[in-house]
Amino acid sequence: MLRNLWYKSAIIYQLDVRTFFDSDGNGWGDFQGLIEKLDYISGLGATCIWLKPFNPSPHRDDGYDISDYYAVDPHVGTLGDLADFLEEAASRGLAVITELVVNHTSTEHPWFVEAARSRDSELRDLYIWRDEPPPDGESPERIVFDGDDRSVWTKDDRTGQYYLHRFYPFEPDLDSAHPFLRSEIEKMILYYLKLGSAGFRIDAAPYLAEKASAAPEYDDAHDYLRDLRSFLTERRPDAAFMAEADVEPEKLDDFFGEGDEMNLMLNFLASEYIWLGLAQGSAVPLRELCDVLPRPPHSGQYANFLRNHDELDLEMLDEQDRRLVFETFAPHDDMRIFGRGIRRRAAPMLNGDPRRIRLAHSLLFSMPGTPIIYYGDEIGMGEDLSLWERRPVRLPMQWGPETNGGFSTATGDALYHPPLADGEFGYAEVNVADQRGDPDSLLNWMRHLVTTRKEAHAVGHGEWHVIDTGSDAVLGLHYDNNQEVVIVFHNLSDEASSVTFTPETELAYLYEMFADDQYGHPETEEHQFKINRLGYRWLRGRTA
Repeated sequence: MLRNLWYKSAIIYQLDVRTFFDSDGNGWGDFQGLIEKLDYISGLGATCIWLKPFNPSPHRDDGYDISDYYAVDPHVGTLGDLADFLEEAASRGLAVITELVVNHTSTEHPWFVEAARSRDSELRDLYIWRDEPPPDGESPERIVFDGDDRSVWTKDDRTGQYYLHRFYPFEPDLDSAHPFLRSEIEKMILYYLKLGSAGFRIDAAPYLAEKASAAPEYDDAHDYLRDLRSFLTERRPDAAFMAEADVEPEKLDDFFGEGDEMNLMLNFLASEYIWLGLAQGSAVPLRELCDVLPRPPHSGQYANFLRNHDELDLEMLDEQDRRLVFETFAPHDDMRIFGRGIRRRAAPMLNGDPRRIRLAHSLLFSMPGTPIIYYGDEIGMGEDLSLWERRPVRLPMQWGPETNGGFSTATGDALYHPPLADGEFGYAEVNVADQRGDPDSLLNWMRHLVTTRKEAHAVGHGEWHVIDTGSDAVLGLHYDNNQEVVIVFHNLSDEASSVTFTPETELAYLYEMFADDQYGHPETEEHQFKINRLGYRWLRGRTA
């Protein structure tokens, strides 16, 4: 049984079963293949798997266009295979977070097929319809994929009305104010809890809450999320909600509530500011981030990532900072998307430079919150910019140098996504098999980083503050959890630095947990700490 706040100490590994490992040669990753690779995930040190949608789907949006909430896509297995996977994961101490994608369905979902059949359909009001869309510039509904010419309203010729879709036209928005839908959402939660899910990532949480607020029993947009959390906790006290809510910093508090809404919040702002700091070679943006991020309640936690399965969204940066990040990490137009995002993987964004890649991941793991590893980042996988929209970063896992990177024995169009075969990030150059036996590989370094973070319990559970290092280049963070103290320094510049730091309380000892170099014993009278260019030092102590 998991402890109620297990997610605060978790190391989350995000993956898509379709692109992880194909056990039967049909070109699609599957649950039996994932079971075969659970020891790899466990060996990396992960404690939780965030699983992308695995339900039946037309796959026009990589599975987020769901056509049946209670079934498994036959390409990846059966309900029995899913249950087998969840049991095998639990036997290794791995929690599994599944997706709750209930802001929209596929147009092929039976609900929409029936709703679109007639204006008199009993399911008509599960979706949002208008006789005419609002005039240009007057629609209150935000276009998620701004930067292109899509409208959020599409006409259905069968009934002559327009339906709302904040994402794609093949993903009509559900109306979460509808009692039938809210009842179905509770059934979905209960269904997957019974199968063994330890929590749910709530897709498009702000839109779900906003629409639900129109129900007469709710006073504001967050009443529904509180109800949903209450339902979850009553059924399984240690289950967690992780919300996708890319909102302004001042609105993040609303999603934590008083500890009665979201357990985890995906930290989009941290991702943007980490990349801005790396672009500037400065810790100043990260200090600003620490100033503006609301402190979550005791039961709340940020879920931090360098980038995930979508575009790296830079919307919260001002125009000048966004331009710098673009010019540094996405200099060509085909690397950018929606006018505000980057469709690249972390390793190629950092030009494959081992020092920068390790600095970026060390930064991620040292930030207040729970770290997320996007599958393949632990070996430095790349992207395929020839693929459509956000798919360049969703390539098959690269297990070895053999055909298809060891992902599948299928060929050609049978493959769910083509593997990256060529270039410095292709599977012949970047793969698990080669890195396993190399003590200096990124994979083995990542295992060390994960172990360090798991030992630094204070980072997930303690109080924290930014250290005044006296250097714009060096970020210092101080964590305190009862008597355990963890101090972490990162030098984001290309020049070595030295900082002076005097702990606020006397320490019984201080030792180096993890660093980019052998710096020697850290305990000196002046508390001076040298840090190499692009260097990092994790130190642990105990109050006297």
